[in-house]
Amino acid sequence: MGTDDISAELTRNTKNAPPELLTRVFFFICAALSVVTTASIVVLLVSEAAKFFSVTAPLVGFAGETVSMVDFLTGTTWQVGSGEYGVLALVSATILITVGAGVISIPLGVATAIYLSEYASTRARSILKPALEVLAGIPTVVYGFFALIYITPAIQTLLPDTGTFNLAAASTVVGIMIIPMVASISEDAMSAVPDELKQAGYGMGATKFDVSTGIVVPAALSGIFSSFILALSRAIGETMAVTVAAGSQANFLPPWDPTSYLEGALPMTAAMIQLLLSDITGGGLAYRSLFAIGLTLFVLTLTMNIISDVITQRYREEY
Repeated sequence: MGTDDISAELTRNTKNAPPELLTRVFFFICAALSVVTTASIVVLLVSEAAKFFSVTAPLVGFAGETVSMVDFLTGTTWQVGSGEYGVLALVSATILITVGAGVISIPLGVATAIYLSEYASTRARSILKPALEVLAGIPTVVYGFFALIYITPAIQTLLPDTGTFNLAAASTVVGIMIIPMVASISEDAMSAVPDELKQAGYGMGATKFDVSTGIVVPAALSGIFSSFILALSRAIGETMAVTVAAGSQANFLPPWDPTSYLEGALPMTAAMIQLLLSDITGGGLAYRSLFAIGLTLFVLTLTMNIISDVITQRYREEY
């Protein structure tokens, strides 16, 4: 390259610098806004929840009515009118719904991902993938009424003792909701497995089922596990569907007892909706309990996302 060519290249780069600089600044602002939004939410939850607990309220200069943090974390009775704020009554319902949703969504989602990745023709995939996206786009309140009108009567036909509002219907409908997330992320992970690995399996005489379950799934395990954790995090934070289907009575139900699914309960998200719709006063104890529940929910979801990242980094395959 001659001197004239180098000079022309420098001139061209100089002319392109302002637009490229603006692009970099724009993307930096977008990233910074995401971080600032997340940090603002965390600060709001922590600062307001600190006023709710008797241990931390003096640290933030609050002298109003408070609740013991030990009572909040270990109590099994949630009665706002009686001044009882035991979050385990809400956490137990949330855990039961999340576990039930996982039992439904994980096997169906993985099976769907295997079919789309390994078995489906191009035409079938072009139909099923958009159908999954439509399933993911249905408003959650519609899922709630679907559970109340169709799923609950079906469960009551099999188990007559089941109440109108029950965790079995809520778990089922939330499980259906998160199937697209499990299937989509798992299918992307399976599609990323190199064809050389599959062809090596076929060369050894393996069937398509053997290759799918013995090569593709183990190779995509980190992505599949990540889809599980992210989908379950979505189930923990679901609001409208469980508000309609699970009921409004805060009951502590043992998560290890299968019969708990036949009863109604109040998950954390539904409890927040219930509090917001009641006649609570800003700054009161019931109002501040909203932020205590929100902080608990945030910690649970953050923990699951951290676990997802650890699993992804630990078992990620490099090709």
